[in-house]
Amino acid sequence: MDKEEIAGLVSVIVLVSLVLVIITLFSVFVKRKNKLLSEQAADREEFERELAETQIEIREETLRNISWELHDNIGQLMTLAKIQVEMARESPETLEEVAKTLGTGIRELRALSKLINPEALKSLSLEEAIRLEIERFNRMNFIKSKFNVIGSSLEMNSKKEVIIFRILQEFLSNTIKHSKASHLEVSLTYENNCLLLTAKDDGIGFAENSSFSGIGLRNMQNRAKLIEAKLQIKSEKDSGTSLHLDCCF
Repeated sequence: MDKEEIAGLVSVIVLVSLVLVIITLFSVFVKRKNKLLSEQAADREEFERELAETQIEIREETLRNISWELHDNIGQLMTLAKIQVEMARESPETLEEVAKTLGTGIRELRALSKLINPEALKSLSLEEAIRLEIERFNRMNFIKSKFNVIGSSLEMNSKKEVIIFRILQEFLSNTIKHSKASHLEVSLTYENNCLLLTAKDDGIGFAENSSFSGIGLRNMQNRAKLIEAKLQIKSEKDSGTSLHLDCCF
C-alpha cells in the first residue's frame, strides 16, 4: 500500500470518526434537551398542583376565620344588641347604645364580606391580603398586630403571591394557636426588584423537635423552593419566632 492509499485511508477513518463524534454529541444533546424539557414540564406540573393545593388551603383557612368571627365577634355583638334592646324597653335613652352596637356589627359584616366573596379574594394583592389578616387579628383581639410596608410596591406574578401569602398564613396560624404571643409584627420590604417578607412574634418559641419545626416548616420550605425564594424560620425557646422570606422577581 503506497503513501497515497495510506493517506486516503487515514482521511476516511478521520472523517468517519468525526461523523461518529458529531452523531454521538448530537445524540447526547438531544437526550439532555429532552430530559431538560421533561424536567421543566414536571416542574410546571408540580407548581400548578402545589398552587391548586395552596389555594384550597387558603380558602379553608379563610372559612375557619369567618366561622371564628361570626361566633366570637359578630355573634357577641348581636347578643349584646339584643340585651340592650330589652333594656331599652324600660330605658329608652339607651337606644343610642343599641344603635352604636348595631352599627359596629354592620361594619364587621362588611369587613367579613371581603373574605366571603371568592372573586374579591382573587383580586387582592399580597399587600391587601396581609393587611386584611392583620386587621382581623386586631379586630378579634387575638394578638396586638402591626403591618409595615417599606418601599414602593412592585408588580408580581399573582401565582407567586398566592404561595407567599400561604407561607405567611401558615406562620400566622401557628402564632395564634401555639405561640402564646402578645405582639406580632409583619413587614413587606421592596428593594432592588426583590421582596423581603418578615414576621416576628414574642411568644414562647419552639424546640427543634416540635411539630412546627417538622411538617409545618417543611411545607413552608418546599413552597418557597417552588418560587425560588429563600426562607428562614428562626426560633428559640421562650424567645419568640421569626420568619424571613426573600423573593426576587
